[in-house]
Amino acid sequence: METIFFTIVAAVTVLSGIMVVTCRNPINSALSLILTFFCIATLYVTLDAPFMAAVQVLVYAGAIMVLIVFVIMLLNIRSEVGRRYTHAGIIGTVVGFLMLVLTFNFLNNSSLTGAKGLITTDVINKIGHTELIARSMFTDFLLPFEITSILLLVAIIGAVILSKKKI
Repeated sequence: METIFFTIVAAVTVLSGIMVVTCRNPINSALSLILTFFCIATLYVTLDAPFMAAVQVLVYAGAIMVLIVFVIMLLNIRSEVGRRYTHAGIIGTVVGFLMLVLTFNFLNNSSLTGAKGLITTDVINKIGHTELIARSMFTDFLLPFEITSILLLVAIIGAVILSKKKI
């Protein structure tokens, strides 16, 4: 039963990911991305990582997608309905398919190293997902976390400046 559920969720994730790239309307593409984020959160739940699923929904499907939709509407991006296909779409499809084949080849021909990490199932059950993630985020990865927030702020300011007719 779990395998069938995983297969269905994985298929919806892949299809919505393809729709993100192929939709001509930017709002439809953003909605497909939200569906992709929710499917990934569902996969986190099946992996017994409820905190990661909640963060996925709150941060990505919530805050980041609101930001993306806000920027799309602020910049007034219109889809080009009458546009003809170019060779770039065909080249992108071929390159994507080759990357998929290479990834499957790599995964089938590789083996696990057998290396064990410091965080085992016993440590996760004793301390908890949330505390382990928070401890790692706010000690080892504090600088990248802060740089990401600054980059998001710069992106918002850039979108506002680009959308103004006169500054």
